[in-house]
Amino acid sequence: MVSENLLSSSKRSPTTPNFCNSFTTRIFSDVAGDVTIVVDGESFLLHKFPLVSRSGKIRKMVADAKDSNISKLELCNLPGGPHTFELAMKFCYGMNFEITTANVADLRCAAEYLEMTEDYREENLIARTETYLNEFVVQSLERSVEVLATCEQLPPIAEEVGIPNRCIEAIAINACKEQLVSGLSHLDCNSESTELKSSCLEWWVEDLSVLRIDYYQRVICAMGSVGVRLDSIVASLMHYAQISLKGVGKSQIWNPARMKSSPNMEENDQSIIVETLVGLMPTDKCSSIPLNFLFGMLRMAIMLDAAIACRLELERRIAFRLEMVSLDDLLIPSVRSGDSLFDVDTVHRILLNFLQRVEEEENEECGYESEGIGSPGHGSLLKVGRLIDSYLAETAPDPFLSLQKFTAIVEILPDYARVIDDGLYRAIDIYLKAHPLLSEHECKKLCKLIDCQKLSQEACNHAAQNDRLPVQMTVQVLYSEQLRLKNALSGSSGDGFLSQRISSGIPSAAMSPRDNYASLRRENRELKLEISRMRVRLSELEKEQMYMKQGMIDKSGNGKTFFTSLSKGIGRIGIFSGPGGGRHQKSGRKPRGPEGKTGRSRRYSMS
Repeated sequence: MVSENLLSSSKRSPTTPNFCNSFTTRIFSDVAGDVTIVVDGESFLLHKFPLVSRSGKIRKMVADAKDSNISKLELCNLPGGPHTFELAMKFCYGMNFEITTANVADLRCAAEYLEMTEDYREENLIARTETYLNEFVVQSLERSVEVLATCEQLPPIAEEVGIPNRCIEAIAINACKEQLVSGLSHLDCNSESTELKSSCLEWWVEDLSVLRIDYYQRVICAMGSVGVRLDSIVASLMHYAQISLKGVGKSQIWNPARMKSSPNMEENDQSIIVETLVGLMPTDKCSSIPLNFLFGMLRMAIMLDAAIACRLELERRIAFRLEMVSLDDLLIPSVRSGDSLFDVDTVHRILLNFLQRVEEEENEECGYESEGIGSPGHGSLLKVGRLIDSYLAETAPDPFLSLQKFTAIVEILPDYARVIDDGLYRAIDIYLKAHPLLSEHECKKLCKLIDCQKLSQEACNHAAQNDRLPVQMTVQVLYSEQLRLKNALSGSSGDGFLSQRISSGIPSAAMSPRDNYASLRRENRELKLEISRMRVRLSELEKEQMYMKQGMIDKSGNGKTFFTSLSKGIGRIGIFSGPGGGRHQKSGRKPRGPEGKTGRSRRYSMS
């Protein structure tokens, strides 16, 4: 029976020829060394008899030598090098030393190389190392990780003897056991189970971070096959990325000099790590990978120029939960020289994936109750519409953002993704302010993306006094305001529109059932969208009534007319004013130039 202190004795420094003389003459004091073995340039003066009695390779080398008095042999590419060879020779001479997790893999491979099998002596070095591996290493997750880490520097012979495979399997099985222990503890003690579970999870997650990426990949795949929890695997992936990718990007964002040079070896290795970790992410839809981790990996993939498939996979995963994304997550810096400050192309692809998902979900739905604006899919689309409008407003001040990319983001969203176009109008106004060199044709093309009938009262008031807008846009705003006022006075707001929608939604006998169903679904969605707009207009009318009453009360005291009070009241509704809120800029005042306020506060002002 082998114990962990088997062959233990005081440790010595790496072997030199003089040291070999000292310990061989202790056993054979009257016999001088008769063979010199060279391992990686280091010479060992030894005796043939104890070596050939345990090593089949040395026995064959001595037997195959033409000169029976040969005194020098050379061993090439011995696993573990001179230090491991010294331990193997100590074993041949019967000297004690300690087998540990740090040297057992080297000793096992060196014993295989030297053919130290049971055919030459019982309990030879192969058998001793195998006993240690089976009885001590594979029984412990921690020891298995330590031995697996030492295999990284060994030649392919380590795979031939199966050390990595056994360690990987042991790690997965022991992690699964830890998971079961955590579950039983959760049943026994509700208050302490969370702390116990997190502590058990933490230590083996940290241990795995020392592995090379190829071994780590095999370990995670083995864990998935034996049933380790997906949240534990995700936690391990996040910790490994945090450790192995630390410091990436500090000198790579907005650095044109980097883009001109080819990536170095370290960046290539980091790129492989990113691609491997993305490939290891669970594919189960029930697994919730934190969005900040997905965006962090996407930024890493962009900066390290990872494979296209890796970036597309991250974009697809983000698009699946785009309605839960924050604005700061979408502000991905661009690393290409001469491009815009933010990576608009990546956001455009994410949005395309999201719209494709919404379309697929709508095609899978059955029945009329789940269709239209009231459905979860359309609720997500409205959230994404507001998110994209905020993103456009945030990126619009970028002087390097081309009109083509800006309009591509605007046009990709369907009309029913916005109940009102106030956010879109705000973003376009900021873009016009930051790009004063746009031609009149380009301004008209950009402003055509705004539906004047979907602007609120406040936005219409602002647009009517906005000198950055084309004349045609101003006329359309005034005309829509006139129609709105006429409908409000006649009390028929939206009735004609609704009747027109209802009459157009009558099924046609010439249409196929599938087309008829799609038409009804579209009409249902448009009707609910119009109802949402009418609610917004009703809220505006209630505000106007409130200011109207306030004006009538103040009329006798300050001598102001009713219409003056009403105009002032409406002007106080300042969703487009600056952060000050109470300080409303007059319409006759010229817009501020570049010497005005800058930063985030400037982006919220369109005056």
